[in-house]
Amino acid sequence: MAMQPGGVTRLGRRAFLRTAGAMTGAVAVGGLPEMVAAQKAPSFPKGTKLSILEWVSFVPASDVEFKRLAAEFGKVAGVDVTVDLINMNDLNPRIASAIETKSGPDIIMMISNWPHLYADGLADVDDVAEEIASRDGAYYEHNKKVSVVGNRWKAVPLCSVPSTWAYREDWFKEVGATKFPETWDEWRKVGIALKKKNQPMGQAFGHSLGDPNNWAYSVTWGFGGAETDQSGKVIINSKETLEAVKFTVAAWKDCLDEGGLAWDDSSNNRAYLAGTISATINGASIYFVAKRQFPDIAKVTGHAHMPKGPGGRFYNIGGQGRAVMKYSKNQQVAKEFLRWFMDRPQYDKWMAANDGYTVGPTPYWEKHSLWEKDPKLIPFREASKFGRWPGYPGPPSRKASEALVKYILVDMYAQAIKGMKPEDAVKWAESELKKAYA
Repeated sequence: MAMQPGGVTRLGRRAFLRTAGAMTGAVAVGGLPEMVAAQKAPSFPKGTKLSILEWVSFVPASDVEFKRLAAEFGKVAGVDVTVDLINMNDLNPRIASAIETKSGPDIIMMISNWPHLYADGLADVDDVAEEIASRDGAYYEHNKKVSVVGNRWKAVPLCSVPSTWAYREDWFKEVGATKFPETWDEWRKVGIALKKKNQPMGQAFGHSLGDPNNWAYSVTWGFGGAETDQSGKVIINSKETLEAVKFTVAAWKDCLDEGGLAWDDSSNNRAYLAGTISATINGASIYFVAKRQFPDIAKVTGHAHMPKGPGGRFYNIGGQGRAVMKYSKNQQVAKEFLRWFMDRPQYDKWMAANDGYTVGPTPYWEKHSLWEKDPKLIPFREASKFGRWPGYPGPPSRKASEALVKYILVDMYAQAIKGMKPEDAVKWAESELKKAYA
């Protein structure tokens, strides 16, 4: 700390933000301490602004808490903070436009491999990311892989949003399944029985970032297939990938709701809550809505891990990060916000607001008390252990990001479902991936 004339202690900018953030946690248990209430140390020049671009979360309370924390930071830092929320599928074009015009938000949400796709337009955030890891422990591998480009951190890992299977325990029991199937073969047998009762499972295969990719990547890996090998060489055209595609085509006919080709990331939520499907891959948002609006459905909803295939159990969990834009004139305040937000007193509140929808970027957050409140959420806490990134086992490169945003794997499955021979669908994917990786 520095001393002002007369012996008055003046907190440095970073120390002030940390102290104010930590003391804010005391508000709920007795009010802001006098020493913080009286603290008038400036942190940034008057008129400093910070603009943040986020998605519209599937958990409304998450957005409310994020905005509240942003406003709190603005108050303690003397910064005018604005948070804009847009639909997830609109983020990519907005980011591309901002980088091209060199104007826009100071901080932008990154999903999965996007830091690799937009690396040239992102500022380095090594100091913030490494400080968090030194405090909370090493990041999960998938969170680190998608955020580090070369040897520089291009995004600060914020969280992951795992998608497990939400399923109707009562309907599964009616067809003899006392628990969710452990393997894809067992899954198909149960699915056949459910669809015969007009209770199909549901899966999206449209161009939406979440659910379609969760199936495409997780199933491909589960059957032993992959887009590339560890060196980045395209190897999608394999017997393992072909088996995954054949399995999906059979599952489409035997187990799944056949409206899924036109579904987006909200369609399966609505179908499940309407009682027209018996299970679907999704984040915890379905369960949260059910608890609020459809308590009878919530009572009979369980969550389960992705089934194992011949290649193992995998989740497509690319992880989320927040990037400071290279064009930003407010890079320092942007970094300070991320440092402050990820500090435990603030992040704890945001994670609690998500109620299990998000998982922290390090194992430290597996100890959060929210996981003990509802055992039905435990699979979400555990999912990161099986998380991989698009392009796995190759590096999460710009090329892998291009393959992701072009929906190459999703379209491989969708075309086979529509009638293309599985062999031709795999060859098509091979051709498209070679273009992306050229």
